[in-house]
Amino acid sequence: MDRFSFLNAAHTEFFSQLYDQYLENPDSIEPSWRSFFQGFDFGMTTYNDENPVEQIVNFATDNTDCSLVSDNLQKEFNVLKLIDGYRTRGHLFTKTNPVRERRASSPTLEITNFGLSAADLNTVFDAAKVMNLQPSTLQEILKHLDSIYCQHIGVEYMYIRNPEVIQWIQNKLGVNDNQPRFSTDEKKAILNKLNQAVSFENFLHTKYVGQKRFSLEGGESIIPALDALIEKAAEKGVEQFVMGMAHRGRLNVLANIFGKSTQDIFGEFDGKDYDQEYFDGDVKYHLGLTADKTTSSGKKININLAPNPSHLETVGAVIEGITRAKQDKYFPNDFSKVLPIAVHGDAAIAGQGILYEIVQMAQLEGYKTGGTIHIVINNQVGFTTNYMDARSSKYCTDVAKVTLSPVLHVNADDAEAVVHAMSFALDYRMQFGSDVFIDLLGYRKYGHNEGDEPRFTQPVLYKLIAKHENPRDIYTDKLLSEGVIDSTYIKGLETEYKSNLEVNLEESRKKDLTIITPFMQNEWQGFTRVSTEEMLKKVDTSYTKEGLTDVANAVCNLPTDKKFINKIQKLINDRKTMFFENNSLDWGMAEHLAYGSLLQEGYDVRISGQDVERGTFSHRHAIVKVEDSEEEVTLINKLEGRKGMFNIYNSLLSEYGVLGFDYGYALANPNALTIWEAQFGDFSNGAQIMIDQYISCGEDKWNNQNGIVLLLPHGYEGQGAEHSSARMERYLQLCARHNMYVADCTTPANFFHLLRRQMKTTFRKPLIVFTPKSLLRDPRCMSPIEDFTQGSFQETIDDEKVNKAEVKTLVFCTGKFYYDITAEREINGRNDVAVVRIEQLFPLPIEQLKDIISKYPNADDYVWAQEEPKNMGAYSFMLMNFDLVKWRLASLRAYAAPASGSYTRAKRRHADAIRMVFDKNLFI
Repeated sequence: MDRFSFLNAAHTEFFSQLYDQYLENPDSIEPSWRSFFQGFDFGMTTYNDENPVEQIVNFATDNTDCSLVSDNLQKEFNVLKLIDGYRTRGHLFTKTNPVRERRASSPTLEITNFGLSAADLNTVFDAAKVMNLQPSTLQEILKHLDSIYCQHIGVEYMYIRNPEVIQWIQNKLGVNDNQPRFSTDEKKAILNKLNQAVSFENFLHTKYVGQKRFSLEGGESIIPALDALIEKAAEKGVEQFVMGMAHRGRLNVLANIFGKSTQDIFGEFDGKDYDQEYFDGDVKYHLGLTADKTTSSGKKININLAPNPSHLETVGAVIEGITRAKQDKYFPNDFSKVLPIAVHGDAAIAGQGILYEIVQMAQLEGYKTGGTIHIVINNQVGFTTNYMDARSSKYCTDVAKVTLSPVLHVNADDAEAVVHAMSFALDYRMQFGSDVFIDLLGYRKYGHNEGDEPRFTQPVLYKLIAKHENPRDIYTDKLLSEGVIDSTYIKGLETEYKSNLEVNLEESRKKDLTIITPFMQNEWQGFTRVSTEEMLKKVDTSYTKEGLTDVANAVCNLPTDKKFINKIQKLINDRKTMFFENNSLDWGMAEHLAYGSLLQEGYDVRISGQDVERGTFSHRHAIVKVEDSEEEVTLINKLEGRKGMFNIYNSLLSEYGVLGFDYGYALANPNALTIWEAQFGDFSNGAQIMIDQYISCGEDKWNNQNGIVLLLPHGYEGQGAEHSSARMERYLQLCARHNMYVADCTTPANFFHLLRRQMKTTFRKPLIVFTPKSLLRDPRCMSPIEDFTQGSFQETIDDEKVNKAEVKTLVFCTGKFYYDITAEREINGRNDVAVVRIEQLFPLPIEQLKDIISKYPNADDYVWAQEEPKNMGAYSFMLMNFDLVKWRLASLRAYAAPASGSYTRAKRRHADAIRMVFDKNLFI
């Protein structure tokens, strides 16, 4: 390898400054450098007009045998290479592992690997200037480099492509040689929070022997670090703090950072019932909290710890959505006021794919939050799996490199280093508005939980851990040796804190019930929790003709000073014709009218998902592009009298992370209609964890309402297994009591009312809508304006095209299948068949169905009809819930895949299901 190739990565500013100095006064620089630049100037007769600094590097590289490059100058370059080596690879040689030796890395940072020797240690090198030092001996340079890069904080950043960012980091690391310098009061504050962290765990360990708590022991230094972060963030103008974390350390964080009453925590440990009958609750280490905190300087900051289930990293997406909603609502265009903090486990951050999705959102217009501080509580063990089996990457944090985010690896035993690293992370986030990672390398004192035996799988490691002092005692010894405290100081802290815990434990045991405080209760003032019966009450969702006309004028007229492709011009003109001339509105127009009417009433609208701006099936066109420039035009934003914000974003190709984000957004802003649309309905499979663990049961587990809307294109049109079914059966299986709405509308007007109902109630429930594909442009699926200006959402739609007395067969169905059945009825002239549409499957409108059935006195054949196979769709749900009459099934037989890949076969099966509707003698 070329022995000067290191110059390609050398500090170019150093070359530039030195060369400028040479040009001004050649005698002012070191002789070997003067000789080099003289040779460089001479050699430039063979070079093109390039950047002078690049020319210097190129010249040195191309003239490795030039006599002008003296031995001294070559040593200067070797020192530059040494500095670059520390900056690039110093993190591999740090003292960051508190309980065992690091894995050896090669080559090392020995000076002999850089063309230097012991004989050079007392030589003064100008290369020290690249570290903002005066010319220094090699010995002094090495001491400086070792202090910055190889002690208890290892820093990875040289892969960052922005020289400004690299320079900022290097300047920051140069302050105090990257070593903390805290005042006496600051050190005592760190010790106080460390004592709280350690004493809290010790207290629980003795009072609740063997109970799961997912102890923080081995990572207690995160408590003083988070405390310092909140203090400093408030000084920098941060007003809200949104945090997500898994189980480990959560109770400690709740008690010692968020100020949760330890009486309530003890009540949860004692297993008491809840004070609310309709609330099932969750285990204590899943719960969240919102609190207002006043810092030591008197600043107020609102802090939020989001609840989350056992799926470790799901909450990372949720807190990003919460953060963005708060930023949009309270601080538009200012990301600095709300700070997201994501706390990970080492095995989870490396192994859970959602982390990659979250990281890839970080700088996207629809999902960015101005940078997240990621903290890894690194136990070096995932459940029972050693880190060597948990990832292929060197570090668990290597996902940070996706967005070129710096990573600080810190020894969790060194509390001051941890606080120092946290301060760096905050400064970086506030300076650049981007992510930063802290890898807090510690250990796990017990097993995965306190009832586990870790020596089954890590006997050697746990022998070391058993002998290891906790971070508080280590820090106490340090402060004693420095004379900051005396021997009685820590005993006083510990006694006072534990006495308070004893009092709270005694008080807790006098209470019969556990009280769970809802998360983000301030955002949810005025909203009530309701029963299933309340969900079925009618809500007036009509809107005035004048208001709808204003919306139509906005979305039916393109700017006249811009040029659009012919298809867009035709599409918008067709919209205009359907509203102002034909009085027959399609699905896309109904959508726009729903959004526009809500915006006029002061609600926000946020829509995201893959290709939602245009719509997968080209029906929406919420954003249109100027033909020549691709300038984006959002037509609805021209709406006069608009009080709310309309935002629609094409998402990255993610379902899991994006739905988690939008769930979080809806959680933080109940006055925003927040919609996630799947490209095809069954693409929601990729987000199943969010649906199972949050959307369907978040209210029951955590007392959190949420109005997220899922639009899932659904319908059998011969497009194969992956483009037919939104897996209706899965959502209906999740339905119980009052947890969410599930709908499958058949008219644009009913969809309009459904979306408006979502905002017009005094409560919020998730809404699952199986939306159409072919019906988006089907002339049978149209609604007159009158259906929008009056009425409300219809949970059921009776058949008004038949004489009810003549009806013998009463068919119940949902969605697109209604149009297929009625088309067949017209062909066969079957006036004895009525088709009733169930537009809302959950809660099932039983009383309405009773009333409809009573209107058909001569019906004796009742049918549930569906286009999905027997083992899919709503059939099993209807078996459990629709027992008003004895009915038969008309559907496809059971299949493993939702639909056939053959259009011919799919069409034949579909026709068979329709025939079953009209012939009771046909069976599956």
